[in-house]
Amino acid sequence: MVDVLSLGLDGVFEIRPPKFVDARGFFSETWNAAKLAKAGISVDFVQDNHSFSRMRGVMRGLHFQMPPFAQDKLVRVLRGSVFDVAVDIRRGSPTFGKWTAVTLSARQWNQILVPKGFAHGFVTLEPDTEVVYKVSAPYSAPHERSIRSDDPDIAIDWPVPATDMVLSPKDEAAPFLADLETGFNYR
Repeated sequence: MVDVLSLGLDGVFEIRPPKFVDARGFFSETWNAAKLAKAGISVDFVQDNHSFSRMRGVMRGLHFQMPPFAQDKLVRVLRGSVFDVAVDIRRGSPTFGKWTAVTLSARQWNQILVPKGFAHGFVTLEPDTEVVYKVSAPYSAPHERSIRSDDPDIAIDWPVPATDMVLSPKDEAAPFLADLETGFNYR
């Protein structure tokens, strides 16, 4: 049975699928729509993405897509580990600008579900880390947005010092949440 744990923000969950290990290796069902629907999670995924980071401290995020290309994301690590963060960007939400996080790793075999209305990002904790994630809408460059990972209003307690993080030029130039129209409103 899959374990589904709330991470304290509406709709953000840690998912721990079972892993059956024997002398040959292992088997794991990492997504089962019917089983997760029983836990209240119903998402139709349309695309899988895969990232590889050569070094510790690679920061990817905080990213989201605006409606109508907003994405639910199911993120897991195949090799290495990441500190994975979801930030509530729904204007009017009682938790607007709040964040939650979980360490995802190949060893723990856990996942995070980040729903629409949340920005997502992670920093690698080990070299040679591979992350795969399912999304519920295709990529759309005109709808893509980023928020600074060091936004002081969000104040994420990253486990890697900012001076040791490696960001893309796009993420370095990202605006603060207060200066950004997210396209999401609470309920």
